Amino acid sequence: MEVNGNIGRLGLEGDPDLQFLLNGGDLIKVKSRSWRKTRYFRLNDDCKTMWQQTSKTFKSDSGFSLEDIDAVRYGRQTEGLQKYTESSVEDRCFSVVFKGRRKNLDLIASSKEEAKVWVRGLEKVINGMDSLNRQQNSEHWIYNCMRKADKNADNKMSLKELKHFLRQINIEVDDSYAEMLFRKCDTSNSNTLEGPEIKHFYDLLTYREEVDVIYKKYASTNGQMSSTDLLNFLQNEQREPVFLDYAQKLIEKYEIDETAKQKMCMSRDGFLMYLNHEEGSIFNPTHTPIYQDMRQPLNHYFISSSHNTYLMEDQLKGPSSIEAYIKALMKSCRCVELDCWDGPNGEPIIYHGHTLTSKVLFRDVIKTVKEYAFKTSQYPVILSLENHCTVEQQKIMAHHLTSILGRALLTQPLGSQMPTTFPGPEELKGRFLIKGKRLNKLDAAFNNNATEDVDSVSEEDEAAELKEAEQKPKEKTSKKIKLAKELSDLVIYCKSVHFSTFEHSRDNHAFYEMASYKESKAMNLAENSATAFIHHNMDKLSRIYPAGSRTDSSNYNPVPLWNAGCQIVALNFQTPGKEMDLNQARFLPNGKCGYILKPEFQRDPASQFDPKNLTVGPWLQKKTFHVMIISAQQLPKINKDKQKSIVDPHVRVEIYGIPADNASKQTHHIDNNGFNPMWNTRFQFTVHVPELALVRFVVEDYDAASHNDLVGIYTLPFTSMQNGYRHVPLLTKRGNLIPSAGLFVHIMVLDA
Repeated sequence: MEVNGNIGRLGLEGDPDLQFLLNGGDLIKVKSRSWRKTRYFRLNDDCKTMWQQTSKTFKSDSGFSLEDIDAVRYGRQTEGLQKYTESSVEDRCFSVVFKGRRKNLDLIASSKEEAKVWVRGLEKVINGMDSLNRQQNSEHWIYNCMRKADKNADNKMSLKELKHFLRQINIEVDDSYAEMLFRKCDTSNSNTLEGPEIKHFYDLLTYREEVDVIYKKYASTNGQMSSTDLLNFLQNEQREPVFLDYAQKLIEKYEIDETAKQKMCMSRDGFLMYLNHEEGSIFNPTHTPIYQDMRQPLNHYFISSSHNTYLMEDQLKGPSSIEAYIKALMKSCRCVELDCWDGPNGEPIIYHGHTLTSKVLFRDVIKTVKEYAFKTSQYPVILSLENHCTVEQQKIMAHHLTSILGRALLTQPLGSQMPTTFPGPEELKGRFLIKGKRLNKLDAAFNNNATEDVDSVSEEDEAAELKEAEQKPKEKTSKKIKLAKELSDLVIYCKSVHFSTFEHSRDNHAFYEMASYKESKAMNLAENSATAFIHHNMDKLSRIYPAGSRTDSSNYNPVPLWNAGCQIVALNFQTPGKEMDLNQARFLPNGKCGYILKPEFQRDPASQFDPKNLTVGPWLQKKTFHVMIISAQQLPKINKDKQKSIVDPHVRVEIYGIPADNASKQTHHIDNNGFNPMWNTRFQFTVHVPELALVRFVVEDYDAASHNDLVGIYTLPFTSMQNGYRHVPLLTKRGNLIPSAGLFVHIMVLDA
């Protein structure tokens, strides 16, 4: 349990940046124009938590865990630093951005060099922690809990400390069981466990019978798994089309015991290591990188899209923030929304019109978007403008877009003649596309004489909807808004038009003319004219947005709209929940790049696919999906405050896809065990259209009296699942990985 073990585990022995963090130093903490105080910060010896000295004498010195950090940013990259500091200190500034709702920590170091060491050092330790595999993470976690339970810090464990420790790790045992474990390990009869006895206790505790059974079944070479035994297991159980060299690679990679490794054998520990890594994960590792054809026209992809991107919370009084754009872009969102209004001093602002949400400068948002757009994905970002500005401020918008985005902004169609279809994501890498109103047809970009004498377009979309709600029905006339030519000319492939019917669109609209639909209208079309909608989306783009009545920024289910081939299904990224889980799962494969190629039957003009009325066709690839929920490991406590509260977990498997495939089944709950509950429960589902299906695993804390609390979730596309014995990682409600927790399942997908 020694300190340096952690440094060793992170692979950072003797690292000067780490040494710097462990020694710590003074930083200026900035909270407002007037609130600036010097505070001493340092990394604790556990390399997992930061300590900060506070001024409050009655409060114990506070700190934070590195696991709660979302990012460390060098420079003035947060609203706080941009607002409250001068550009002259730019290179001495850095910020710690937290997951969830915690406020950023904005700091100024005494020199540029020092700021860089803080940032570099913190990033090293955080990356080291992330790459610790699950097995090490879990040991790390258990040792930490042991340290906390060792109240008098004598590196020995009494029976009382042992019981406290078991509660810490989410396991409620009756006293006789705790005592039995204790006696079994206390071989020195000293009434405390120490050194090797603690190790023995740890081994007994983490022994996994269910893994042992599988191991024994295949370990036929003197009780160990030879590479041939392992190959046998991979081919028969995991259904992987692999050869002996692959099995040998796994032994090279995961075997811990050197003697076993030399004999090309895999020990039980090595086998557990393999199961806990990406090769043993339920998510197919071949889907991790970009593996799809990225040269199809843009409208052949589902595109990860956000609504009211500027909001951090609700739509009535929540803060608007550039932080919200950073968070969405870092989650590979590829279509962000900018609600633009006239602002003071001739500078356009972004906020939720006619509400109390705070305001942010258009210019600042564009700068932020430029900085963060391509950090997680190289593929194009669509800026969806909802324009309420006067012509003067529209000209300023056009100026900011062209001057800030520069060559990355697409201002001309690709190629030398008028296109008839969209370019692909590959050709548009690193580019920004503007979605908005345009005064004329795109042909005007090629023949300069085709300038139509129009300076206004009919107003529709969300903007009109807001106003309509305020008008009396009899006043409903098609309003015109004046549009600045400078802004109009920046709209190339995403020109906003009003939708009336599919026939009207087919006869009157070019491929680059796209409509936005309110969720209720879109759901209605998806429900009643799905085939027509799918065909409409074969050559045009469709954007769907949540109803204005969702003032709490809640979300609708995106699946029925993807089923109808809609590409830009915009959700409130700031609101966690099932709908966001489904969105993150849809975009989990293909390098998490924010673009997923639609199935062939949603792109082929001859297709007659209708999600509601299934007929025979290439979409119908009926599968029987067998899943056995075997066990879970190290589920987190839900109620951190109540030391006594242990979870009573159950697991639900949910399927989302075409209507015939939607289903859900649930295990029984297990009383008082979040450490290693076992269910061994089998379910069977039939999936008709696997290419559109998503599978969601939900672990909850069962409560007879009230609402069940969420423990962890994991969602993935049906076609990205691996067969066989697999571990399922678990995420929090906000989509962050729970480091040591997981489910252990057996999956078998067969042709029906």
